[in-house]
Amino acid sequence: MSADLTLILPEIVLALYAMGALIGAVYTGKDALARPLIWSTAAVLAVVAFWVAFSSGDGSAFDGMIVKDGFARFAQVTILLSAAIVLVIGQDYMARNAMLKFEYPLLITLSVIGMMVMVSSGNLLTIYMGLELQSLALYVVASMRRDSVRSTEAGLKYFVLGALSSGLLLYGISLTYGYAGTLSFAGVIGAAGDEAPLGLLFGLVFMIAGFAFKVSAAPFHMWTPDVYEGSPTPVTAFFATAPKVAAMAMFARVVHDAFGGVVSDWQQIVAFLSVVSMFLGAIAAIGQTDIKRLMAYSSIAHMGYALMGLAAGTAGGVEAMLLYMAIYVVMNIGTFAFILSMTRDGRDVTDIASLRLLSKSRPGAALALLVLMFSLAGVPPTLGFFAKYGVLQAAVDANLVWLAVLGVIASVIGAFYYLRIVFFMYFGEAEEPFAPEVAMPQMIALAGAAILMLALLPELLGLEPLAAGAAAALVN
Repeated sequence: MSADLTLILPEIVLALYAMGALIGAVYTGKDALARPLIWSTAAVLAVVAFWVAFSSGDGSAFDGMIVKDGFARFAQVTILLSAAIVLVIGQDYMARNAMLKFEYPLLITLSVIGMMVMVSSGNLLTIYMGLELQSLALYVVASMRRDSVRSTEAGLKYFVLGALSSGLLLYGISLTYGYAGTLSFAGVIGAAGDEAPLGLLFGLVFMIAGFAFKVSAAPFHMWTPDVYEGSPTPVTAFFATAPKVAAMAMFARVVHDAFGGVVSDWQQIVAFLSVVSMFLGAIAAIGQTDIKRLMAYSSIAHMGYALMGLAAGTAGGVEAMLLYMAIYVVMNIGTFAFILSMTRDGRDVTDIASLRLLSKSRPGAALALLVLMFSLAGVPPTLGFFAKYGVLQAAVDANLVWLAVLGVIASVIGAFYYLRIVFFMYFGEAEEPFAPEVAMPQMIALAGAAILMLALLPELLGLEPLAAGAAAALVN
């Protein structure tokens, strides 16, 4: 038992911190402690991230219900660091809009604990528990703007559709249990063998539908644009980063650890989700005028590319997917760092047209945003290009040439709406240029993300060997 507890010590520390801080804040300063809590929570998340990154104790706990390996560490570090950064860059927005509540950083912490459990699960029941812990906290933060109809609507939609996706996932788990007689991944992969029975495949299909909801893959994407638009912008920034990594890692963990012997059976389903997501995200975003809704459709398209790596069904595909998700998170943090600063006359603005002539008033911010838009579009020599090249190469190596070709076509279509933002910033016409005040934490995140996107090769950041090791730990 002590060895089991040692393996999940990071999660225990985070849980004790969240519970202790919650009780302490309730009986002392409450919302007056919100800003110190944000800084302390970000510090704790960052410390735990480095702890997890440099820990070497691989193994399983509680009879295989929790598995700590290179794959779990890679995903957990990405989740922890992105959550810490989003908390810091969003605090000025929350204070400006009178939403700086002491519960906010603690709910984020609880959702992060759920994500850490999701990506290190070795049992279908543990995955469901982690997923629900994450979801319940996110339902609350989505509707934190209590006097806003849109925010309340976003929280309600997220709750109803999240409950539907949880139901689909739970039904798939129950079918899998009925046919495999076990919930552990080791038992399921043994029961599936090289040719899974039809009932077990039905269970897998329902579980994939539930996972597709969580990664906002089309055609299970319907909650994403409304929730992104209606939620407070720091919450939207969080939705676009850490939960996406957790859901994609959970997806990969289940299909490889529990159904790794029947790759051909789930490969075609994942490839279908990839194609539909890429094209729906690329085409639907063209008509968007709100930048948060545009980023929602952008995330749908990007999840399609990440799923392309997963569809390859190989260690190389998982490596490409992990690299893609890490680079995607950095691009989104930088972009949302700027969106958080978009104000005019004391009011938040999210209209894309309001960015006209930003290059005249804020040339540094405009240049950084240009780099991020090029990276999101996959324009060389940014890291976004190498991320897309990696998943396309993985698809080709797995004899999914048709999928790679469709991915290139979708990427060309999607480049339009990113370049339109660049056009507004540099060539738009306006009576006066847009001149937002970018706070220091947001400016650092924006500039840092843009500089990282110009690192030219993933190897220069040391990401590739880490992702390769993580993929090898999962696909063996």
